[in-house]
Amino acid sequence: MPFNNLDPQRTGLVLFDFLNAYFRGADEESQHRMEPVVANCVRLRAAADQTSIPVFYPKADHRLDGRDAALLYSDTDMRLEPWPDPEHDRFDARHTVAANWSGEIIDELAPTHGDYVIPKHRWSSFYQTKLELSLRARGIDTIIVCGGAIEVGIIATCFAARDLDLHQVIVRDACKAQRPDVGDVLMEQVFPRMARIRSTNETIAMIERGAV
Repeated sequence: MPFNNLDPQRTGLVLFDFLNAYFRGADEESQHRMEPVVANCVRLRAAADQTSIPVFYPKADHRLDGRDAALLYSDTDMRLEPWPDPEHDRFDARHTVAANWSGEIIDELAPTHGDYVIPKHRWSSFYQTKLELSLRARGIDTIIVCGGAIEVGIIATCFAARDLDLHQVIVRDACKAQRPDVGDVLMEQVFPRMARIRSTNETIAMIERGAV
């Protein structure tokens, strides 16, 4: 496959954790900041549909009681706030519950018939999920990665994909970061070693060239 093209027969679009809890459950300022990310993903989804690129939705999927979450010791929570009581009060993922509004994909990017919904229980889209099998079964060796958070699930997914020998295009303006400065460092200093970093416009152009 040429460096600047994406062959629809060998490419999958990965829309990572576009969940109500993260997008519609956020504060008003955060939602406003994320609207361009959602809009760009809608455009990418349309380009995928036009060229028959399959779409994959890795999504957090946890029990209401939180008993499938990893209660690992860490210095801070996901917002980099120190735990008030790390022995007894740590993040348990109950804000993204399966079969609950919080854990459902946002309406703008709702899956359609033929899409792949990939429940996951850890940060990576690949760890003990059916994502790799689903990609291999379709002959896909390249993924377009979108979603967030960049410094949490996106980085875990991209490192895993690299170790699985998958080509990646990470769409910079279709990913969100909890801390934009951290997202910038990853996009500029880390991800280029394992992927092609492109804008939404550039990615759509790659799809269109590959579909000719």
